Amino acid sequence: MTALAWLIPAALFLGLLGLAGFLWALRSGQFEDLEGAAYRILDDDDEPAVADLPTGANERSQS
Repeated sequence: MTALAWLIPAALFLGLLGLAGFLWALRSGQFEDLEGAAYRILDDDDEPAVADLPTGANERSQS
């Protein structure tokens, strides 16, 4: 019986924590562009952009 005294409040706390996390994500705009990620994965970028290369990699690739 003492296990239920710990498990019920723990379950309620975790449920409220999950609900708070969902509401935070909803208000911060995490669910605004649901189709964008689906199209970004289909975008075929063979070469990384120059800004994405580490420092010094641009000089080695041109020689």
